[in-house]
Amino acid sequence: MQKKWLPSIVDIEASGFGAASYPIEIGVVRYDGAKWCKLIRPYDAWMHWDEKAEALHGISREMLHTRGLEPAKVCQELNHFLGNTVVYSDGWVVDNPWLIKLFSAAQIDMTFTCRAMEYILNETQMCLWHEVKDDLLEQCDTKRHRASTDAFLIQQTFIKTYEASLHGK
Repeated sequence: MQKKWLPSIVDIEASGFGAASYPIEIGVVRYDGAKWCKLIRPYDAWMHWDEKAEALHGISREMLHTRGLEPAKVCQELNHFLGNTVVYSDGWVVDNPWLIKLFSAAQIDMTFTCRAMEYILNETQMCLWHEVKDDLLEQCDTKRHRASTDAFLIQQTFIKTYEASLHGK
């Protein structure tokens, strides 16, 4: 694939799966290949915790309190890293609300926009997406379900499905 344009990708791990959950890790792979990932120390009011979510991503409350950054710091760094760009998510229906929750709680405006991957996928890419992503995940042989790893996997899936769409597969 010509590297004229690659989407910036965001992935977010959270404390759980429902409305009471909050973001605990954000990973981004930018259009130029630069990567950024941070754990987020939760606000005291953010209490919800789902053991099933922890089992999936492997991030404990203790990790967040010892290695997580203050939410405002995460927002500032993320704004600086992304600037006034668009970042895409394959889980927009949950990732975008988590970003809004984070930035709202920190009382910081987002300089970037988050959109669903579907905005930039053609029909062939959509048809191939899950199969290609599963194949890439198997090739990576990673057990780590974390934001940075997932963001990279999503960007690689975009590349592979785009290339396949150019060759009529």
